[in-house]
Amino acid sequence: MTTTAKSPFVPTEIHVGTVRDGRDILGILSIQTTQGKLDLALDRQAAQAILNAINAIRPQLRSNAG
Repeated sequence: MTTTAKSPFVPTEIHVGTVRDGRDILGILSIQTTQGKLDLALDRQAAQAILNAINAIRPQLRSNAG
């Protein structure tokens, strides 16, 4: 998969689900982008890290929205 400055990965569809891997339940985040499909399997710590990242950038997105 290659990227260029002219074509960013823009999410067009997002799906979530779970799957059991034998030991734990993993969260599945499936994102269809303008460059193809991105599937992520997340344990609890990875999911929390993504939530923390979203919460960190959310105020910046709000302040630039208008």
